[in-house]
Amino acid sequence: MSFNQGDIAFMLISSALVLLMTPGLAFFYGGLVKKRNVLSIMMQSIVPMGLVTIIWVVLGYSLAFGPDIKTIIGGLDHVLLKGVGVEARSEGATIPHLLFMIFQMMFAIITPALMSGATAERMRFKAYVWWIGLWSLLVYSPLAHWVWGGGWLGSLGALDFAGGTVVHISSGISALVGAIVIGKRVNMRTDPTIPHHMPYVILGGSLLWFGWFGFNAGSELAADGVAVIAFVTTHVATAAALLGWIIVEKIHHGKVTALGAMSGALAGLVAITPACGFVTPTSAIVIGLLAGGICYCSVVFLKAKFGYDDALDAFGIHGVGGTFGAIATGIFSTSAVNSLASDGLFYSGDFHQVLVQLIAVLATYVYAGVMTFIILKVISVFTPLRATDDDQVTGLDTTQHGESAYMDADAFLTSSAK
Repeated sequence: MSFNQGDIAFMLISSALVLLMTPGLAFFYGGLVKKRNVLSIMMQSIVPMGLVTIIWVVLGYSLAFGPDIKTIIGGLDHVLLKGVGVEARSEGATIPHLLFMIFQMMFAIITPALMSGATAERMRFKAYVWWIGLWSLLVYSPLAHWVWGGGWLGSLGALDFAGGTVVHISSGISALVGAIVIGKRVNMRTDPTIPHHMPYVILGGSLLWFGWFGFNAGSELAADGVAVIAFVTTHVATAAALLGWIIVEKIHHGKVTALGAMSGALAGLVAITPACGFVTPTSAIVIGLLAGGICYCSVVFLKAKFGYDDALDAFGIHGVGGTFGAIATGIFSTSAVNSLASDGLFYSGDFHQVLVQLIAVLATYVYAGVMTFIILKVISVFTPLRATDDDQVTGLDTTQHGESAYMDADAFLTSSAK
């Protein structure tokens, strides 16, 4: 057994960076909601760090990366991490199997947390816990196997370097289904959600940007040239998307906002995720600029057109951004960057890779969407999904958790007096 110590160090750091993204998401979402719901939405990011970790160790990892069964699902060989130790996962691997497992665990943790943005301010906590638990087993693990674990999409040639389909499209479409099934927030027109704490949004978005370097570059599983490419394209695309969003925002809205800048950056991070290890920095600029504008339009116009209540635009950014990024991967991928990639449409004039990417996108939409609908309907038989109207008006921090993020002046003086 001969491991590369540099690769091990790189992957340990990358794993920690990906975990940092989840509290980053908590701050990003927490700043976007009303102040009476900030703890509720932050809890919906933090709880997966506990629940999904245990699910992944007990069964999820085995379903995703266990020995392939008919290209659909992994076997049960690694239940409770049986056979997952400090030995190599496969011949030629430069890091221990256990390190690969925990890096992938961090992806499994943040993916269901992304969905909470669409159902913010009205989903009961008990129902949410059941949702993410079942979803991580029945949706995330199979999709991870299809693409990365030896399943049919990977065998078909679908390119997804760090999770465009597995993470962002799956969580985005599932978030949209969740928002539709649960319904709109009470008093949505008379009491619209205005971000209550923009510094939280900026802090959370910045932590996501920082952690995403581990997310994307770490997906190479080695400290090599492709990891460097992924690191650079991630940053370049994010910067371009930030500019793309605020340019369109200025044209349409007349002003450039801090929320727009951070939303644009997030759109760029999402869109470059499937492509980051397969494209050049120049292509990353194009992907980022287009992603910023496309996601802005989806958030502003698509939601208004169809009337669904995607509270924090989980579908508008992750679903739409991930879809665009997956297709753009088929356009701009090049073997000059990564020998594992075929030349996309831009370099070869051949639509084959675009077609494969479209198949992956559609398969993810159908599977994640249908399974999410079934999961939510089953949960609703046993416990209500939606908080009551009175609970929504009072705020989920108090009604679901018995806490308040901010003491008012009277409460503070009373507490101090005691």
